[in-house]
Amino acid sequence: MLKVLVVDDSIAAVKMMQGILDQGGYASVGLSDPLRIEETITLEHPGVILLDIVMPSRNGFQICRELKGNSLFGSIPVILVSSRNTSSDKFWGQQQGADAYIAKPFTPEELLETVRRFA
Repeated sequence: MLKVLVVDDSIAAVKMMQGILDQGGYASVGLSDPLRIEETITLEHPGVILLDIVMPSRNGFQICRELKGNSLFGSIPVILVSSRNTSSDKFWGQQQGADAYIAKPFTPEELLETVRRFA
């Protein structure tokens, strides 16, 4: 079973995405502290990461770039999930190494379909 790490500073958003993933047959791990992402990846070994962009202390663009540049984490698909929905945001996400981009609000089907591409 694919494990998905959900990273968002909003606990409500984490719980909502976890509910969708759990119903879709995925195992999910939620994280609301972006400073603990590397530690959590090392402990949980997710197959996919859902990553919010707008977070305090570390934004998703930064985290994505750091993960993709790290030999231990670089091969894990990162899906950016954000309310920032301009073409420049999506382009910048690609430039940071993101494998996909989902704009909020999204449908459960949209989330599951995107995760399924990396399963």
